[in-house]
Amino acid sequence: MKRGLFLTLEGGEGAGKSSVITLLEEKLVEMGHEVLVTREPGGVEIAEKIRHIILDTAHVKMDGRTEALLYAAARRQHLVEKVLPALEEGKIVLCDRFVDSSLAYQGYARGLGIEQVLSINMFAIQDCLPDVTLYLDVDPKVGLARIHSNDEREINRLDLEGMKFHEQVRAGYEQVVEQYPERILRIDANQSLENVLEQIISSLVQTGKF
Repeated sequence: MKRGLFLTLEGGEGAGKSSVITLLEEKLVEMGHEVLVTREPGGVEIAEKIRHIILDTAHVKMDGRTEALLYAAARRQHLVEKVLPALEEGKIVLCDRFVDSSLAYQGYARGLGIEQVLSINMFAIQDCLPDVTLYLDVDPKVGLARIHSNDEREINRLDLEGMKFHEQVRAGYEQVVEQYPERILRIDANQSLENVLEQIISSLVQTGKF
């Protein structure tokens, strides 16, 4: 059986990843693909418990290295228990966040160093990087405004960071995009959801993988 495709979505807070994934899943299914949707941190029981620890608004004293290690641990469990089996079954795996989030958030915005955080994660994932990554690039002011206008969205610990932190996250993603230009597709997420989806489908078709 042909190996499936590992497709991840990245972006700062309020980039619209959850909404995009729902619509993208529908589109890929229409195209005849078998799709598995999942998220990080989380996706499986152990990783979901780690997610709760990481994002709990009460854990404001969490050290940056602790945060990075917890993300890597959750990622490892999620990968071996859910992602790799689905890929072996030939499915397209749509994952909300993966390694690039750690590089941007902990590596760059937390100041731990992109290469140092990459090293931790390469140990965790054994070099299993996504086939394609969609980076939903949004102005932090736009993203945070979306979050605070959505009463149904759960506010997590990262949402409580100041604007400077979120600007650093965006700058971190810029570094990551430069490092992996062959894998990461930049999508303008300041647009309407419909336009974002249209740009994504067009970009994916151009990769020749669909």
